[in-house]
Amino acid sequence: MIELSTQQPQRHPSPTSKACRLAYLVFERPEPEKAERFLHDFGLQTASRSEDAIFLRAADNAPFCYCIRKAAKAGFAGFGFEVADIAALQALSELDGASAIEEAPYPGGGQRVCLRDPSGFRVEAICGQNSVAPLRHRAPLQFNFNNEHVRVNDCQRPPATAPDVLRLGHLVLEVADFQQTSAWYTRHFGLIPSDVQVLPDGSPAVVFFRLDLGDTPADHHTLAMAQGFMPAYSHSAYELVDADAVGMGQRVMREKKWQHAWGIGRHILGSQIFDYWQDPWGAKHEHYCDGDLFTAERPMGVHPVSRNAMSQWGQVMPVSFTKPKITLSAIRGLLRSLRYSPDVTIKKLKTLARIFG
Repeated sequence: MIELSTQQPQRHPSPTSKACRLAYLVFERPEPEKAERFLHDFGLQTASRSEDAIFLRAADNAPFCYCIRKAAKAGFAGFGFEVADIAALQALSELDGASAIEEAPYPGGGQRVCLRDPSGFRVEAICGQNSVAPLRHRAPLQFNFNNEHVRVNDCQRPPATAPDVLRLGHLVLEVADFQQTSAWYTRHFGLIPSDVQVLPDGSPAVVFFRLDLGDTPADHHTLAMAQGFMPAYSHSAYELVDADAVGMGQRVMREKKWQHAWGIGRHILGSQIFDYWQDPWGAKHEHYCDGDLFTAERPMGVHPVSRNAMSQWGQVMPVSFTKPKITLSAIRGLLRSLRYSPDVTIKKLKTLARIFG
């Protein structure tokens, strides 16, 4: 029995809006074409480009899921949630610090509202985007089992090319103000906590949020947050058609000399078969397949956190996966969080370092 000494994230009874899709991510890069090459090898395709931005898409009907903006310094610039209608945008536009409803300057058009969450991440709510025709991709491979032979006089030969990314799956962020930020997403976007991982004293360390789609199954998590000492992008994840696509993705990325981060393995919470890669600026991107799906009625799970709790099989999560870069800005962020954040203490940081170090 886990002793819960601290309040856990919980769903809100009457949220401002309900997100229905993770629509896109926005990154700033000093060399957009280099970022584009990485993403092509990873499995995304360029949809369009402007003077200062490149838009990439997956195989689904979204006009884009990834924006690279040219900037002097590399960074994560925010993300977008799709909401159902203009009424949801109107409700969000009335929040403190929110923009008015405006035309979205992206492929597919639509209207948007821009917000900042309590950790400072830019969050855009968008609706009315025009869809595009899906891209062709291979079907999942058929498997022979001991008592079920569906493939006879045929062989498994998946193409030795970059895997087709089917869609943007989820985003993981690190935050200092864990409680306030998690409550903001449940209150204003209707996210439901699927699972929480807790420290030995019962305080939450990681929360996995899914969309509230009612009786329609939703991914185990679309947004996840981890307790850190400053706001930071952790990773984003992209769905592939099957495990062979994940494996072929590893082969292609290795041949292209990109930096591997972790994998292949299968997660415990969410169950995805995963493989992680770093872009030229160290931002982690995950290939995955075979994730869990929950309806809104599924209750939240609570579990102890550890490096071993991150995978059922495969490589144990390496220390390098969560180890922060020691920079002057990171030191400043740490000192600021120790002074102002109610969720960051020396004791908690020591516990996190012991668990993940």
